[in-house]
Amino acid sequence: MGFLLEMLRVVLLMMIMGAAMSALFKQVYLFLGFSGVNGYLIGIAIFLWLFVMYRNKWQFAGWYKGKEREKLPRRISFALLVCSALLIILAPFLGAVPQ
Repeated sequence: MGFLLEMLRVVLLMMIMGAAMSALFKQVYLFLGFSGVNGYLIGIAIFLWLFVMYRNKWQFAGWYKGKEREKLPRRISFALLVCSALLIILAPFLGAVPQ
């Protein structure tokens, strides 16, 4: 039962935090004068950031108490966060994806 509750918690965290962060970044880009922003890059960047946050902080406060719970290595966390920051910085310069 704890596993199912934890999966529900992860999905809700990803949806709510991801939507809030996406809206925030889009407003910042509009404020800075960028009209066409690559939403896919923003989504990937937010997902990477949330993944690092979950693995290093949030999984220890949840309902699942499995043996496989451990933090990401420092280098991997740093690399993922740097990739996330680069994607956020590059998103307005690569423009919107044509539909």
